[in-house]
Amino acid sequence: MSDYITTIGIEVHAELNTKTKMFCDSANDPDETRPNWNICPICTAQPGTLPTINKEAVRQVLRVGTAIGATLPDFSEFDRKNYFYPDLPKGYQISQYKHPLVLGGNLNGVAITRIHLEEDTARSQHSSTGSEQVGGKGETWIDFNRCGVALMELVTEPVVHSAKEAGDFGRELQLLLRTLGASDADMEKGQMRVEANISISKGPNIFGLNQSERLIGRTSADGALVLGTKVEVKNINSFRAMERAIEYEVARHAQVLERGEKVAQETRGWDEDRGVTFSQRSKENAHDYRYFPEPDLPKLYRSQMPEFSDEALKASLPELPWERRKRYKETFGLKADDVEMFVRNLALGNFFEAVCKELGGDPTLGKSAANYIASDLASHLKDEAKKLEALSPQDFAELVRMAANDEVSSRGAKDILAAMIVAEGAPRAIAKKKALFQKSDEGELKEIVIAVIAQNEKAVAEYKAGKEASLQYLVGHCMQASKGSGNPQVFQKLLKEMLY
Repeated sequence: MSDYITTIGIEVHAELNTKTKMFCDSANDPDETRPNWNICPICTAQPGTLPTINKEAVRQVLRVGTAIGATLPDFSEFDRKNYFYPDLPKGYQISQYKHPLVLGGNLNGVAITRIHLEEDTARSQHSSTGSEQVGGKGETWIDFNRCGVALMELVTEPVVHSAKEAGDFGRELQLLLRTLGASDADMEKGQMRVEANISISKGPNIFGLNQSERLIGRTSADGALVLGTKVEVKNINSFRAMERAIEYEVARHAQVLERGEKVAQETRGWDEDRGVTFSQRSKENAHDYRYFPEPDLPKLYRSQMPEFSDEALKASLPELPWERRKRYKETFGLKADDVEMFVRNLALGNFFEAVCKELGGDPTLGKSAANYIASDLASHLKDEAKKLEALSPQDFAELVRMAANDEVSSRGAKDILAAMIVAEGAPRAIAKKKALFQKSDEGELKEIVIAVIAQNEKAVAEYKAGKEASLQYLVGHCMQASKGSGNPQVFQKLLKEMLY
């Protein structure tokens, strides 16, 4: 196995967030459960109907290309991709081939070949038992609700070399699409589907090199890439499944080659329950689809559409995930795990942003807020009944200030937050009601310190002998005696003064 190098190219399909489908006015609603509800003569391919390009879908793909630093050609066009399948009513799919909207780019260290637009297919429903909705046993029914939905396809270069690298790329693309608002990319709903093209071959160890070096190191004398036979794995509905499918295929290819046999170029499916791939059909090549320019749609020239200029597209982008990561690290000094939580969980990240705004952008208070959100708040929100919407950024910022000013202890702040989650009121009102305001009056706390010193002679002697940990032990007893209401810093100050 160690003698083989794995090479992976990834293809991703993502349904775009547009109000209507790609070439008609039928609604794009992934949550619609009534079969054949959002359909019209165009998306069901009735004779004499003509498609119209969805401008918003084009804009979203161009924004994705802009975000990854790709080339956006001035000219692009749609093509007919000819193949027959029951869920393709026209007998061809309107897609893009020679002139896609986006060329090149890089995401998460993976070089991108192209991004293009096409229409999605209908959905086949197979019945093994027979049902009211699907029909009799052994029948297949077609639901055209999805047919014609705007679909973005992204294809990478064959520069991925491990299952983990493939999974990381997929997750970063999903995050980018959600950040841009281009797609919800919900894999459980089929809004994002991934396919992996996998091959293995013998060669030098190229791990640790950048992608340019990898490509150079993998070429033959005439400059062509030396790759093994490619197998495409489809039907992958999660990133973990993609990683498992790649690992399975790499092991399977190696076993085939070790037996002196040849790997067949084919398309395979992934069986999640059994954890294996299975053969579906021989792999098609581009010429099998007989691509030719779509005669019913106009050519596209970006230069003729000011809203698609480089400047307009860049201005439309929000802060991108990698930009946000850098800002969180440099401005607030957040831990890597907290940074990733706020970047990937957009709801928590946006809440953190709102709290920081209420705190005036103070980096120290912002870091404190991040700690409370990433640990305490995130833990509370694991309970489905507790929603982030129950909290206001203003109240949360006030709680952070109270803790920073030692008005409440760290323990007290956690208790107040727990009460805020269930809408018991503003932080100051909760602190007053539950007697959680921290006492800092030295005169008031001195009596507690005197009593603790008298009751803990051994710890006092150990501290006087140089054991610093004993001081914290005594502070803890002071806090316990004050039922958590005393300021630990004041207790520590008084103890030091009394024990010298």
